[in-house]
Amino acid sequence: MTEATRRERLRAETERDIRRQARNLLVSHGRDAVTLRAIARELGITAPALYRYYDSREDLLRRLADDICTDLAADLDADLALVPPDDVTAQVYAVCRGFRRWALAHPQEFALVFASTEATLGVCEPDQREQVGDQFGRIFLEVAGRLIASHPVPTPPHADVPESLHADLEVFRQVLLDTVAAQGVPVDPGVLTLDAVYHITQSWVRLYGHVALEVFGRFPFAIGNPEPMFDSMLAQILAEMGFAD
Repeated sequence: MTEATRRERLRAETERDIRRQARNLLVSHGRDAVTLRAIARELGITAPALYRYYDSREDLLRRLADDICTDLAADLDADLALVPPDDVTAQVYAVCRGFRRWALAHPQEFALVFASTEATLGVCEPDQREQVGDQFGRIFLEVAGRLIASHPVPTPPHADVPESLHADLEVFRQVLLDTVAAQGVPVDPGVLTLDAVYHITQSWVRLYGHVALEVFGRFPFAIGNPEPMFDSMLAQILAEMGFAD
């Protein structure tokens, strides 16, 4: 092993140790506890030494969010592996239920990635101006792609799309079509109308809103078990798209 290779390996190990300790602080005490000084104290090094690995606390948090998305993606991939590849409806349930289960089990990680007020930390959201923004976004888009490929999405009734959203929805429409094509299934672009894209977007907002309210304990009324409500919402969304459970 050359000296350069050895230094690279040691640097990579130190970076992993730093992010591992940062995640421990996040899980145990929340985002505010993740400071370079606290991490340095736990690792037995000086805070300035951390700047050799990360430009700033924000840079470290972005890398930590990347790690979280990678782990979440692995969990969802494992859920999908248990579902027959031709049962797209079951895949949708697996991904959505898996996301909810993960969020409830990892509230601090969920808060960092999905509830950050800093746009740069929302890395688990697919970048709609790229083919697929990240591993987590890839899974959702691939499932959406298989859904579209297996069954044309009907135009939802009364789906009046605000004109101000047309340009953004056209971009996301192309992302979905490209994702379907990446699955090896040619699709007539006419089957995915702007109204249908709007419905898909609204569906994600509903799913995320439910999960966020559960994670942060913000349901507008006391409910002992929100899971049946979540499953009922999934069934309704799929029924609106022409799928049955």
